[in-house]
Amino acid sequence: MSRISKAFENKKAFIAFVTGGDPDIETTEALIPQMAAAGADLIEIGIPFSDPIAEGVVIQAADERALKAGTTTDKLFDMVKRVRGKVDVPLVFMTYVNPVYTYGTERFAKRCAECGIDGIIVPDVPFEEKEEVNGACEAAGIELISMIAPTSRERIDMIARQAKGFLYCVSSLGVTGVRSKITTNIKEMIDHVKKASDIPCAIGFGIATPEQAHEMASVSDGAIVGSAIVRLIAQNGKNCIDPVCQYVREMKAAVASA
Repeated sequence: MSRISKAFENKKAFIAFVTGGDPDIETTEALIPQMAAAGADLIEIGIPFSDPIAEGVVIQAADERALKAGTTTDKLFDMVKRVRGKVDVPLVFMTYVNPVYTYGTERFAKRCAECGIDGIIVPDVPFEEKEEVNGACEAAGIELISMIAPTSRERIDMIARQAKGFLYCVSSLGVTGVRSKITTNIKEMIDHVKKASDIPCAIGFGIATPEQAHEMASVSDGAIVGSAIVRLIAQNGKNCIDPVCQYVREMKAAVASA
C-alpha cells in the first residue's frame, strides 16, 4: 500500500500545504516534521513559481518571498530528502507544468522518487493532457494526483476511474484563498465520484476554520488547507512553527471528529 493510501486508511485525512522556501528553506525544513507531529496526515509542498495561476494573493505573495529568498527546485529536492529521514507521512509537490518542463519531466519525476516525494499535483495540466506528465510519473513510481472542480460534471467519471493516490476536489470556482462560506454542493460532487471509484476524495480551496474543515470532512475523506497556513507563516516569519502547529492540531481534531 502506498504512503498516500495509508494516510486515508480508516480515518479522515488532514492535508496541510506550505510554500517551499517561505520565508526560507531552513524554516520549511524545520516546519514539515513539526506539522506531521502535530497531526498533518499528508503535506503538500508548493514549488514557488512566478506565475501561479491557480493561487490567490496569499500564496502568490509566499511564492514571491520564497523566490526572493533564493529557493530553487533543486534546493527543495535536497530539503525533502533531508526531511524524509524524519517523517513517515506522504509528501506531495504542488507545482505547475512550466517548472516541470523546464527541469525536464523525466528528470523531475526521478528526483521526486529519489528524495522521497510520493506524488505531484499539477493544477494547470488538464486531465486530457496528463499523459505528458503521467508517463514519467508512472515510470518513477510517483502518483500524479488529479483534480476535479464543480464544473467537471460530465468528466468526473472518467477522471475518478483513472485517478491515483487521492482525488483533489476543488470546493469553489476561482483561485485558492480563505473563504467565509463554501456554497458549492460538495456532497453531490463526492457522491458522483464514489459511484465511479473508491479513490479517497479530499476537499481543498477556501477551508480555513475548524468548522469548515469538519463540514468538508463529513462529506468526504479529508480536508486540504493551504492559504490559512501560509497566512500564519507570512505573519510570523521564522517564528511560525508554534502558531502553525497549534493551528494544525485544531484542524486535525476538527477533521477527525467528522
